Amino acid sequence: MKFGEKVRQARLSRGMTQAELAKAIGVSLRTVVGYENMETYPKKREIYGRLAEVLGVDVNYLLTENEEFIQQAGEKHGRRGRQYAEQLVSEVRGLFAGGTMDDDDLDAVMRAIMEAYWIAKEKNKKYTPKKYRGGEDN
Repeated sequence: MKFGEKVRQARLSRGMTQAELAKAIGVSLRTVVGYENMETYPKKREIYGRLAEVLGVDVNYLLTENEEFIQQAGEKHGRRGRQYAEQLVSEVRGLFAGGTMDDDDLDAVMRAIMEAYWIAKEKNKKYTPKKYRGGEDN
């Protein structure tokens, strides 16, 4: 289950509206809508803590949506791909959970990971035949 789905499910089980959740954790209604629609994630670590506290869930529950990524890596790349994905998730989780980096450094790491993701997506797009691109005009 993805982060946004977990937030929505926990919020509904607590009988809260999106506006009530937003006020409780100190963000805008639009931000909560973005979380639940899986458009955005919290930028600051303390938001995860506030969400977990207000929703009555463990913060690790909100942070772990990597099972799907690992499963897909295994299906696409076999046993070795699954192992690499597990190792990557473990190392990134350790990096963020260690708590020794300041917020600016954490943001820089996150930007680098996102940049690598977009480069890989663009490279995959470049080598995907047009008939498999899902109707894109390129």
